Amino acid sequence: MKKLMIAVGVSVLLSACAGGMGMKDGMSGSNMSNPMVGGAPMYANKDIVDNAVNSKDHTTLVAAVKAAGLVDTLKSPGPFTVFAPTNEAFAALPAGTVDTLLKPENKATLTKVLTYHVVPGRLDGPALMSMINAGGGRAMLKTASGGTLTATMSGGHVMVTDAKGGTAMVTIANVYQSNGVIHVVDKVLLPG
Repeated sequence: MKKLMIAVGVSVLLSACAGGMGMKDGMSGSNMSNPMVGGAPMYANKDIVDNAVNSKDHTTLVAAVKAAGLVDTLKSPGPFTVFAPTNEAFAALPAGTVDTLLKPENKATLTKVLTYHVVPGRLDGPALMSMINAGGGRAMLKTASGGTLTATMSGGHVMVTDAKGGTAMVTIANVYQSNGVIHVVDKVLLPG
């Protein structure tokens, strides 16, 4: 069960790397074939890993997924929803954080951070909006790591708040993958 949850988390993260259209601009994403993320087309018939490795904006995330040993897991059927931080999001962490997380002795911590960005199931823009509306303006999302993310709306964008109170904005939504959907975010979300 733990291995499945880790796989789900990683798949969601890699899916997020694949990108899509912003929720502010339209929630469906179905009118975009092969959206561009990080300068590369994202193909709905490929899995999260196969798409993410081509995004120039997600090289740090891909390196982290490899260091955590989650690649094979993310190629599983899912479905997963991944909130994928960009390279800039990782660079905004305190100096040395990424290098420290990538060390073999910190694999468990890295895995927890990565799987915190993954929510089991396929939650595209319309599904998230429905959950936010049903929750009176907020949706509580259970992550693959066992933590909780809170999704809200602000200025036409979906905002995701982590356990420490940090907030990330979905900058590219609804990047559909064969095993889930990715939403690119501008901050790294941190578990409690």
